[in-house]
Amino acid sequence: MVSLVELIARKRDGGELAPEEIHRVIHAFMAGEMADYQMSSLLMAVFQRGMSDAETVALTEAMLRSGKVIDLSHIPGIKVDKHSTGGVGDKVSLSLVPIVAACGVPVPMVSGRGLGHTGGTLDKLEAIPGFRVDLDVDRFAATVRDLGGCMIGQTAEIAPADKRIYALRDVTATVESVPLIVASILSKKLAEGIDALVLDVKVGKGAFMKDIDRARTLAHALVRVGTRAGKRVVALLTRMEEPLGRTVGNALETREAIDLLFGRAPADLVECTEALAVEMILLGGKAESRERALAMVRDSIRTGSAARKMEKLIEAHGGDPRVVQSTDLLPKAPLVETVKAKASGWVSAIDALEIGLCAVALGAGRTRADQAVDPAVGIVIGAAHGSRVEAGDTLAELHVRSGQQADAVRDRVAKAFRLESAAPAPKSLVLERIES
Repeated sequence: MVSLVELIARKRDGGELAPEEIHRVIHAFMAGEMADYQMSSLLMAVFQRGMSDAETVALTEAMLRSGKVIDLSHIPGIKVDKHSTGGVGDKVSLSLVPIVAACGVPVPMVSGRGLGHTGGTLDKLEAIPGFRVDLDVDRFAATVRDLGGCMIGQTAEIAPADKRIYALRDVTATVESVPLIVASILSKKLAEGIDALVLDVKVGKGAFMKDIDRARTLAHALVRVGTRAGKRVVALLTRMEEPLGRTVGNALETREAIDLLFGRAPADLVECTEALAVEMILLGGKAESRERALAMVRDSIRTGSAARKMEKLIEAHGGDPRVVQSTDLLPKAPLVETVKAKASGWVSAIDALEIGLCAVALGAGRTRADQAVDPAVGIVIGAAHGSRVEAGDTLAELHVRSGQQADAVRDRVAKAFRLESAAPAPKSLVLERIES
């Protein structure tokens, strides 16, 4: 039998590993037969040499088989999930799940926490009093069956190899490898028991992928590998130059996501949510055309069925369903301070990365996985992209615990807004659609 060291050397030299060899590597790593430093060496070899689609499929399958693969076959319908590569102000999942579930498509969703300048769905959900994201696998499946959706975090049973490997990638400068990103995303998603997946690959300054070529490469790889793994996969490339919506911070974003269920959300957040929901409904087989799927999305909001679904989902997670009708029950910061424009002009850009980093500095995010977040603090965008402001107008609100907190980021937030003498041309949020 070829040794683990020989497999590492083969990948280091640009060779290809057979599926059974990749499965053996993951099994050895989880069994303690392969040391962390050996896996780190293999990860660096993959980072430098890449992987074929066949290798990436095998790695994805080995990682998802390292734990429990949830069986949702007893639940009628095509199970569809959505995954975002992460951005600033991206609270889409919170409203997307009840909307799509209200349209008859089961949505089993395993989400993550925020790290760095990007927020996490779990942190936003936990801003709802009593909301639990740590439901076990059986309760997760039962909630999907009974309500058409469920939103939990990655459990110890779901793709545990991914969790251990990601911890090594984080400290060995191998996070940006496309095959490793693909295997990490898809191993968790396929372990949920889904039939189809919609991907929101963010592009821009506030995204993981800064330029469209790299984002397109990642999206194509995710679609190809997901399709080869037997799932229907569609990816949308969406802009992340400015924060999505008007809020950054957990309770603030949860409030805005709930507002969307009542037709009170900013246009860019509505555009992104509708586009993803349409794809999920089409993959779920509940509509034969994009026009019909969009009509279903809007009807779920107009009739209140999406809002009622959200109440039931919150209750199933142990949360207080009254927040849907009264978002004042969400945590609030004790102090709101404003950031004023020092000149007049049109808002031509809002630096999403800088806004995200400022929100982290306020306590809304984390720089280490073991850090807690403050659900109440954050930033509200007062002057949207394309709007006209005069000197002294409010650019943003800082929801903070103290004046010192606000003073620490006030100038940085102000500089994140670029003002020009002419109105900028409107830009579409959805850049491309990619399918097999």
